[in-house]
Amino acid sequence: MIHAILSNPSAPEYGQATIPFPIPTEEYDHVLEVLAPFGIGDALQRDCRVDELAGEYPVLRCLEGQNINLDELDFLAKRLDSFDAGETAQFQAMAVKLGISDVTDLINLSFCCQQATVITDFSELEAVGRHHYMNINGGCARKEELEDLDGIETALLLIEGGGGTVTPYGVVYDNGMKLEQVYNGRQFPCYHYDREELTVGINPRNASDMNDLTWLYLPAPQKQIERLMERGGIHGYDDARVVEIESSLPDQVGSALRLDREGILELNELCQTIAPMNNAARLKLEAAVLMAEPEYAYQVKHLAENLDQFQFIPGAKTPENYGRYMIQKSGRFEFDDNLDAYYDYTRYAEDRMRHESGQFNELGYISYHGTMSLDELMMEDPTEQHQREQGFQMGGMA
Repeated sequence: MIHAILSNPSAPEYGQATIPFPIPTEEYDHVLEVLAPFGIGDALQRDCRVDELAGEYPVLRCLEGQNINLDELDFLAKRLDSFDAGETAQFQAMAVKLGISDVTDLINLSFCCQQATVITDFSELEAVGRHHYMNINGGCARKEELEDLDGIETALLLIEGGGGTVTPYGVVYDNGMKLEQVYNGRQFPCYHYDREELTVGINPRNASDMNDLTWLYLPAPQKQIERLMERGGIHGYDDARVVEIESSLPDQVGSALRLDREGILELNELCQTIAPMNNAARLKLEAAVLMAEPEYAYQVKHLAENLDQFQFIPGAKTPENYGRYMIQKSGRFEFDDNLDAYYDYTRYAEDRMRHESGQFNELGYISYHGTMSLDELMMEDPTEQHQREQGFQMGGMA
């Protein structure tokens, strides 16, 4: 959406780097590596000079010549990336009206510009009136209200009342909008951009203010997690106290774990494992969780990594269901519809079940066919445990 040409204001001779915003999650670590030779990209400092900025928001050219913080511009770009055409006009017009040119103020504006009304086409007064009515009523209205509304009259009253400001993006009316401090300059407000498995609000263990939370959206690159924690004044993973959790994990996974007792790294690794799974694999994982009864995130992660060692028949509640699936749909047999009445599905299933480790649960029938026990399968490797314990030091934030 936005491309910024950045340089080191203290050493312009180092050259320039072109960075896309929002930064794709899978490219975040690479962007830091690109900026490292330039001596810029600090987690807290505004150490990146914007030499040029291009993209869908011309108003952001006000940042050219300024020093910005990488993550602040990334957050602003994420906010703007979700805007529709109306919100885009509201944001750009109000930025001009208020003379805003600071990233902090631009972030705050992105949360309140929806209160303003922008007229970009005076030939569509009916639509202008409807949009204005919605804007001054918090963006929503009952269907009956809109049906009874005279949009043209509403628009004319707005125009005749004065107070409009002409901008390159339309005539804007602020409707009494106040630029409130949603972003405090350190912790970014909670904002869902990508599809995350977990949203975790944390703060330092000794924090007295429970309101200014650092929000993590998992899975995320470890460096990004650590930089966000640094912004929130959290000195290491052991200093992170989980205050709030929103989960999109499969239901049985969320029910099996006490997410608030898990470490950030464990939760992130679990989310990284589950995120690529399709719906069928997620359902199979839920059945495996019901069967294996894990208690910790790393145990669920190991189940997810070894789902190929499980066989799952969704919805199967009885041996007859199981046997029918195996004979008709598994592909192991040449099924003949004409002989359906002669198959003993229950007997076949019961014979299989005597020779395998399986169970019926609320999701279907699942059986485990691995060479080690389930407890051994879920056991944490000592090397993995050591790497997790040393995670913050490995990330360079000790």
